[in-house]
Amino acid sequence: MKIISWNVNGIRAVEKKGELQTFLQKESPDIFFLQEIKAQSNQLSDFLNNHPEYHQFYHSAQKPGYSGVGAWIKKSTFSAAPKVQTGMANWNDSEGRVIRLDFEGFTAIGVYFPNGGKSEAAWHEKLEFYECFLNYINDLRKQGKRVVWCGDLNVAHNPVDLARPKENEGNIGFRPEERAWVSKVIEHSWVDVFRQLHPDKVSYTWWHMISNARARNVGWRIDYFFVGQDDLEKVKIVAHLNDQMGSDHCPVTLEINY
Repeated sequence: MKIISWNVNGIRAVEKKGELQTFLQKESPDIFFLQEIKAQSNQLSDFLNNHPEYHQFYHSAQKPGYSGVGAWIKKSTFSAAPKVQTGMANWNDSEGRVIRLDFEGFTAIGVYFPNGGKSEAAWHEKLEFYECFLNYINDLRKQGKRVVWCGDLNVAHNPVDLARPKENEGNIGFRPEERAWVSKVIEHSWVDVFRQLHPDKVSYTWWHMISNARARNVGWRIDYFFVGQDDLEKVKIVAHLNDQMGSDHCPVTLEINY
């Protein structure tokens, strides 16, 4: 099974560029999670709302043109659409950040974590979201669910995960509190699949667009896949699709035997 996560930074824009179509033809994911769709469902084309090959679900932000997540499920892989849930317990998900798919035998979750850089209040909200989400996935595991989760975490965990760690010490996305949370997630037996399988590999998933950072590969690894420790042996491939254009992020792909 191939699961792909991509922060598209505007689903209508990436469709208009033709990059979404190119991506689907090349990769044909069984499950496709999208972050930052920046649209309401009624603003989307038939391709984005009624694709012949995919069940398509969206969880949009109340604020127009902001945030939002989506999930596409290949009909030929899953004859029946999964149970779809949005948001999470104890969190008002008005920004469209969490979408969950319950299949027979496993649960897949796509997440767009807050950036936290707009204000001091936004920073504290980011930390609160982190803790709420960790409690959420831990509770699912306690219920006996096998969980794979992915998305834009908006944090680079270690110096290897960004091109200029010294210059970014203390900056949003590389603050000690954020990095400590990722370490805490791992301590709770969730595995950062890419870093587990590629301990020393330098590879990024986000680049600042205005500074032409992608051409110079001055980037950050802030898009992840996590599985429970017991499921790591089921993983076949995890990779960054660095050649895929259309967004300031690249897609991340996971192949796993569920």
